[in-house]
Amino acid sequence: MEEHVLNTAAPPTRLSLPTVLSLALALALAACSTVDLASAPPAGPAPVTVAAVQPAEAASASAAAASQPTAVAVAGAASAPAAAASDAEAMDADDEDDVDTAKSGSVPAVLPPYDPLQPDTRVNLDDSAARSDLWHRVRDGFAIPDMDTPAVKQWEQWYSSRPDYVARMTARGARYLYHITQEVERRHMPTELALLPFTESAFNPQAMSVAKASGMWQFVSATGKDFDLKQNIFRDDRRDVLSSTRAALDYLQRLHDMFGDWQLALAAYNCGQGNVQRAIARNQKRGLPTDYASLNLPKETSEYVPKLQAVKNIVRHPEGYSLTLPPVGNHPYFLSVPIERDIDVDTAARLANVPIEEFRMLNPQLDKPVILAAGTPQVLLPYDNADDFVRAVKAHPGALATWTVYSVGKTIRPADAAKLVGMSEAELREVNHIPARMLVKAGSTLLVPRSAQHKADVSETVADSAAISLAPDLPPTRRVNNPSRNTPSSAP
Repeated sequence: MEEHVLNTAAPPTRLSLPTVLSLALALALAACSTVDLASAPPAGPAPVTVAAVQPAEAASASAAAASQPTAVAVAGAASAPAAAASDAEAMDADDEDDVDTAKSGSVPAVLPPYDPLQPDTRVNLDDSAARSDLWHRVRDGFAIPDMDTPAVKQWEQWYSSRPDYVARMTARGARYLYHITQEVERRHMPTELALLPFTESAFNPQAMSVAKASGMWQFVSATGKDFDLKQNIFRDDRRDVLSSTRAALDYLQRLHDMFGDWQLALAAYNCGQGNVQRAIARNQKRGLPTDYASLNLPKETSEYVPKLQAVKNIVRHPEGYSLTLPPVGNHPYFLSVPIERDIDVDTAARLANVPIEEFRMLNPQLDKPVILAAGTPQVLLPYDNADDFVRAVKAHPGALATWTVYSVGKTIRPADAAKLVGMSEAELREVNHIPARMLVKAGSTLLVPRSAQHKADVSETVADSAAISLAPDLPPTRRVNNPSRNTPSSAP
């Protein structure tokens, strides 16, 4: 990338004796990863201690491009470019100067932005290819055989009669279409697949179906887990732009390898490979053809490929349907910006000078008001805002995060937990999604305000595996005597 590629390598550091002693203290503090809520003081905001922030580990940009392009070497996560950090720069939770050290030492508070799929490539928006319309590139990659059926005509009519809907859908899709097209082409897949989010979710990364499928690619929970999409109280990677795209194309490629046909692969993506296999087996038993159009599939699945064909036809010749597709730049809409410290969502959007709605459209996986660097090691920002964010974070004088976590030591009522951490019960319930008349069970992790004295970021273990478990808050039972049997029994 042009001005976005910076040299962040740190020179080797010679450790003095005081530094070694400081490191030993930091490692001792890191052993205490959480605070037991049951042992907290009875009133007022308690100082909360979680795992000390881990030093960043070196990782190469080429590894990110070759494998999963969505992670950065922060708190043990490995992938996109990160500067080598010496042990002397490990953050001590009790060191009053730790934030200043992160900003002035050899490890910057935020590493340079990069294109997630091409971290080593310089992005030049003045290049003629970058100024071309991405739609031409999408059309040139169409490779799935066309179909012409009454269902296709019905969907063409449906879309063409809703120009406002098509305009909103394509405006949303413009954020993501370049990245998806790049990934599809990198895998040598037909570019019709880049249009699939139009039919799955209208390119809404926060969409949730009645079947609880989530994100622009509409993964249900179990399938998401099969493709390494993490789902916990802090984030849902089924909505993550990069992770869900990677998982969807992995899934589609697996289905194509299984069926040898893109139309059958698309049908299986919609209704499951088992349903398609059984439909094929039924036709084989009857001596009937086993192509997509000949199979007896669920109604939604029987219209799934015709719906995508209708979108394909509109993209190919929008003027034939009295529709206009706004040009989409043939260059990255967003860049990935590594995050090295926990940071509030509102703070990140403000420092990037991005409206909070736009920030959430690019980072829809975030479920809480704070971004945990150990679990979400990068955010996506519009190309023009990425460098501004890097500079603003480095210059930010105070704490970046106002939230941390509490580990619940024993089952407790939300009202009691709220008193212990110094927040209202209503706020505790809202930020942790705790319904009325429920108890918080032991071992749960709660998001709570971060005290001014607390500087350690949330550990990778907590960021990746934290959960909250609830139980009904039932009235206690009382024991009564049964006169007929003269034995005690329980009664409500």
